[in-house]
Amino acid sequence: MARSVVLQGTDRCSRCELPPRWCICAAQRAEPCPVQVDVLQHVLEAHRPSSTGNLIPRVVAGARVFPYRRERPLVRAEFTRPEVDELWILHPHGEEPPANPPLSNRIQVLLLDASWAQAGGMLTQVQDWGRRVRLPMVGTSRYALRAQNGSDRFSSFEALLFLLAALGHAAAAAPLRLQFELHVYAGLCSRGRKAEAEAYLADSPVAAAFPELLAEFARKRPNPGAK
Repeated sequence: MARSVVLQGTDRCSRCELPPRWCICAAQRAEPCPVQVDVLQHVLEAHRPSSTGNLIPRVVAGARVFPYRRERPLVRAEFTRPEVDELWILHPHGEEPPANPPLSNRIQVLLLDASWAQAGGMLTQVQDWGRRVRLPMVGTSRYALRAQNGSDRFSSFEALLFLLAALGHAAAAAPLRLQFELHVYAGLCSRGRKAEAEAYLADSPVAAAFPELLAEFARKRPNPGAK
C-alpha cells in the first residue's frame, strides 16, 4: 500500500494545506473570472487538502468562501453582491441555463462544496435565493483525489469549469483548469500514489505549464537518517 504523507500532525503549508515537499503555492495565481464566484463550504471540508472549495479562493480572483454548519442558519444578506443581476446555484437537480443569460459579470455563482449527501441539506437552505442551474457535464472527472459515485459526478471546481465553457469563456477556463490539475497532481504525490500521479501527469498539460515546480518536486532530498 502506498504511504501517504498527509497525516494528522504532518507539517503543512498554511495556504495550500499540503506538506512543504509538495507545496504548490509558488505556481498559484489569482486568475480573473468572468462570473462572480462564491463557495458554500461544509465545515467538514474546511481543512481537507483535497478540497477544491479551498482551492477556488486561492486561484479565482474575487471568490469568497462561506462556512456551512447545519446548526447555524444562513443569512441571505451575507451573500449579497449588489453588482449582480442573478444568483445561480449549481446543482444537478436544477434547470438548464437560460437561453439569454445576463452578462457574465452580472452573474453570481454559488458552488456547494460538500459530499453529495451533505449538499442536499445545504441546497434546502439556499434554493430559494436564486436560480438552480444544472450544466451539461459529460466525460470523466479529473478529480482523482476522491472516488466519484457515478460517471456524472464532478468536483465543485470542475462544475465552475463547465459553467465557463457553457457561457463561452474557454479562454478564462484554461488557466483555471491548469491550477485545478496541478492541485490534483500534487495531492496524489503527497499521498504516495506515485504511479497514479505519473499517469495523471502524462494526460495533463501541467508538466508543460509548470516545469520549474515539477523539477523541484523531482529533486532528490537528503535522507536525514543516512550515515
